[in-house]
Amino acid sequence: MKNIAVLGATGSIGRNTLEIVKSFPDKFKVIAISGKTNINLLEKQINQFHPKFVVVMNEKTRDQLRNSISDKNVKIECECESLVKISTLDEVDILVSAITGITGLVPTLEAIKKGKHIAIAAKELLVAAGEIMLKEVKRKGVKLLPVDSEHNAVFQCLDRRDKKDIKRIILTASGGPFYKEKNLHNISPEQALVHPVWKMGRKISIDSATLMNKGLEVLEAHWLFGIDISKIEVIIHPECIIHSMVEFIDGSVFALLGIPDMKMPIQYALTYPERMPTQLEPLDLSKISQFNFSAPNFDKFPCLKLAYEAGTIGGTMPAVLSSANDAAVNLFLKKKTKFSDIPKLIEKVMNKHNVIQNPSLDHILASDAWARKTCLL
Repeated sequence: MKNIAVLGATGSIGRNTLEIVKSFPDKFKVIAISGKTNINLLEKQINQFHPKFVVVMNEKTRDQLRNSISDKNVKIECECESLVKISTLDEVDILVSAITGITGLVPTLEAIKKGKHIAIAAKELLVAAGEIMLKEVKRKGVKLLPVDSEHNAVFQCLDRRDKKDIKRIILTASGGPFYKEKNLHNISPEQALVHPVWKMGRKISIDSATLMNKGLEVLEAHWLFGIDISKIEVIIHPECIIHSMVEFIDGSVFALLGIPDMKMPIQYALTYPERMPTQLEPLDLSKISQFNFSAPNFDKFPCLKLAYEAGTIGGTMPAVLSSANDAAVNLFLKKKTKFSDIPKLIEKVMNKHNVIQNPSLDHILASDAWARKTCLL
């Protein structure tokens, strides 16, 4: 039995995680969850999984949830420190870190320091503070298990092989909903939120549409696997059956194939090193007429180029890239800026930033706040 805490239980990854827990009641127990303001879903999750602790975003949501649930033994809190509290509980074995943005950084770091294994879905944490996180992971000897389908695929392809044998990592990308569109100037949030393959949250759906999601994944892969950014490539694969590939120095290319369903990588991260049966639809290659591949268009989707640039510069620049993107996406979702202006806003913020190399956690958090504020100016 593995005890888990889920940061971001009401999001796409969190919901899928709890679906897997439901499928293996003898393998997992939910100790704690966090959510934002979705009271109805949180109430259902509490009634179904009976966590001891719940953390929400504000006092109003806390009070409403306290009044709505029948189990009055559940502790419901809303302070920021409470995220750290539930992430470091003695009985927690695995923390599922799935809060979008940098909110989960401190709780995840504290969980690592307490010896918790981490199933990481919040790529922004490694983008912003990869070096700090990996130092703590190595120091404590915990597992940092990727939940993103691409990184989970690379993780499985590597299977503890020596990284000196890796020639390159190839991250596949769907291309998003607009890869064949010629004019991206008048794209609406409603259009951008409709992904052709994956069912995801709002922010990551926009990131997929701009290809920033893939740029963030390049930086995430750099830290997860200790591979130089120059050896990490992106290729467009709209079928989303090959989840990523690893080419070795002898020319062999390992690929992981599977249906496009996030439950598969989440389950492997939770059950690792075991493999468990799944009720997901099996992959039937006879129904797939062809696989398509193409190089990404950096001119049409400059967010991907900006991510490579931020990673090459290093220091606090990746944190600024991620935070400026988060702010720009929020502006777009609120219809306060155009889709085509998202990379322009990010580049503006990056150009204004004075990079700090070898940053501390305080430097990263300050850079995050600065980038969000600067994006709005």
